[in-house]
Amino acid sequence: MSSQTPDTRIQYDSALALCREIFVAKLQDYGPSWRIMRPEAITDQLFIKAKRIRTLQETGTSAVGEGILPEFKALVNYGIIGILQLQQGYADSSDISNMKAVEYYDEIAHEARTLMLAKNHDYGEAWRSMRVLSYVDLILTKIQRIKEIEDHAGSTKVSEGIDANYFDIINYAIFGIIKLTDEA
Repeated sequence: MSSQTPDTRIQYDSALALCREIFVAKLQDYGPSWRIMRPEAITDQLFIKAKRIRTLQETGTSAVGEGILPEFKALVNYGIIGILQLQQGYADSSDISNMKAVEYYDEIAHEARTLMLAKNHDYGEAWRSMRVLSYVDLILTKIQRIKEIEDHAGSTKVSEGIDANYFDIINYAIFGIIKLTDEA
C-alpha cells in the first residue's frame, strides 16, 4: 500500500465511531426502546432511510434541512439493531441496559468490520471507485431482498439470509460515510 492510499481500516473505524456516538447519545435519550421492534419494522425503517437518501440525491433539496450523511449513519445503526434483534429476538419492553446495548453494538460492529476487511481484500477496494448513489441502490436492493425473505418466513434456498444482507447494508453505508466525509 502506498503512502497516498487511504487506510480503509482507519477510515472505517472513524466512520463507525460517528455512528456509535449517535447510538450512545440516543440510548441516553430513549434507552433501548427499539427492542420492541419486530424484524419487519426494522426493515421498513431501513427502507425509509435509504429511500430518503435516494430522494435527496435525485432532487438535491431537503424540506427538513437534513442531509444525506445523517441517513447513512442511521442505516448503520439500524442495520446493527436489526442484527441484534435477529440474534436476541424482539421484546415487549426495553429489556436490556444501555450498557448491554452498547456491548451488543460493539460486537456486531466488529463482526461487520471483519466481514468488510475480508470482502475488501477479495474485491481489491472496488468500493473506492463506486459512486455514492450506487451504495444507495445496493442498499435498497438488499432491503428488497430482506423483504422477500421475510415474506417467505425467513427461509432461502440458495441465498444468504437476512443477517448477511444487514451486514452488507452496514458496510455500504459506512462506505457512503467515508466518501461523504472525505469529500467535505
